[in-house]
Amino acid sequence: MVARVMAVVAGLLAGGLTLGVGTVLASFLARSADPVLAVGQEFIARTPEWLKEWAIAQFGQADKAVLLGSLYATLVVLFAGIGLVALRRMGVGLVLVAVLGAAAVGAAVHRPDATALSWLPTTVGTLAGAAALILLVRAVRGVTPRQQGALSRRSVLFGAVAGAAVVTAGGGVGLNRSNSVAASRADIRLPAPASPALALPPGVDSAQGITPYVTSAKDFYRVDTALSVPQVDVASWSLRIHGMVQREVTVSFADLLGEDLHERWMTMTCVSNEVGGNLVGNARWLGVPLTTLLDRAGLDPAADMLLSTSVDGFTISTPVAEATDGRDAMIAIGMNGEPLTDVHGFPARMIVPGLYGFVSACKWITDIEVTRFEAKTAYWTDRGWAQQAPIKTATRIDVPASFAKVASGQTVPIAGVAWAQTRGISKIEICIDDGDWIEATLVPTVNDTTWVQWTYAWDGADPGNHTVRARATDGTGQVQTQNVVKPIPDGSSGWPSKFFTVT
Repeated sequence: MVARVMAVVAGLLAGGLTLGVGTVLASFLARSADPVLAVGQEFIARTPEWLKEWAIAQFGQADKAVLLGSLYATLVVLFAGIGLVALRRMGVGLVLVAVLGAAAVGAAVHRPDATALSWLPTTVGTLAGAAALILLVRAVRGVTPRQQGALSRRSVLFGAVAGAAVVTAGGGVGLNRSNSVAASRADIRLPAPASPALALPPGVDSAQGITPYVTSAKDFYRVDTALSVPQVDVASWSLRIHGMVQREVTVSFADLLGEDLHERWMTMTCVSNEVGGNLVGNARWLGVPLTTLLDRAGLDPAADMLLSTSVDGFTISTPVAEATDGRDAMIAIGMNGEPLTDVHGFPARMIVPGLYGFVSACKWITDIEVTRFEAKTAYWTDRGWAQQAPIKTATRIDVPASFAKVASGQTVPIAGVAWAQTRGISKIEICIDDGDWIEATLVPTVNDTTWVQWTYAWDGADPGNHTVRARATDGTGQVQTQNVVKPIPDGSSGWPSKFFTVT
């Protein structure tokens, strides 16, 4: 029994050393070469769409933390099992270690942003783990409860391997933190915009409990495929525009700072947002109009798609028509008066209002190829999502909260937000307990590319259970559809509802 327990520990320590060495080496080469991150990214790439949507629905923006936690838990089980196998048959245990290492190496070199040395961290880590497994399991074999002196000597070896695993893993984490963009971001001073954003109108945020009109960077939703947030060196970053253009254009971050910057309020929405969901936010963005750069390159009239690429190889396809039709499409470098955070695309990202993010909002952007839809495809279109994805008219009920209890004899506040970017919102109606549709009050907004807050005060509510539904009418007169549609491939639809009780 003692031998088996120690074999499990041996397997875990060998696995810890494998990951620790891989992490510390990846911190010197490329974060994407980290064995766990490489496998995690490959898992994301190969996950069926229904499972991705289930994960987002269940875990929201914590989906990546859940995935990483699950990967580590799986590795714990695997390496514990490898230790037990190696106790009886060392050769089989080493084969299993090699198989895991080969899978991680394959994932690392398969990454779009793989380098010539992406194989190295996992390979060296696997060799170190295999060597540790041999030493530890050989020390374990033949151990009995009576061999206390031998066990004590073996504990020195176990402690040494454990220390090496901790030091390498901790060193990798420390190096990754030291490579953070926080310091360089703090040194950036954004210039005053040549075209400032409009001031917020009176009445914004007037309803208690309503979603704030301005979403902070901390609260702004994040949905992407990056397990590890890219840390981009702003000094060496550049954006290249090429393809079906008259001349190739490359700009640095300093070049963007020297342009006439525009500042605009814009609401962004993720296509994964369910009816009534929170994957939507509104912020004051600062950047260079996308047409400024595209006009400088000179677009071929036959081009109909912009294929943008992130520093980690992720791709997004954006229709040229929407990117150049006069809306405030931009290469953004600022958010709410500050440089972009790393989570939201530092140093630069694309924003095209009125389109879901998967066809418009490339973060950590470094390349734009002007091309045609028939010639190129992007990450999500390769997985069956729509090429054209204008944001659908939608609304959300924020107040009352689901299953809230409201005291009788009081006015029941009903409030929320609605959006139909580039078209605007002209009317919000609510329906209480399948009664008539009642028009709510719209709070003044800045422009048609932002969401609108709305309120309604319900007087005379009877005690009991109640349900409220809402629907929006956009600026063209189109009423939000009642038809319930799931987010994929081009956005959800349906009327949101809330159930609450008047006590």
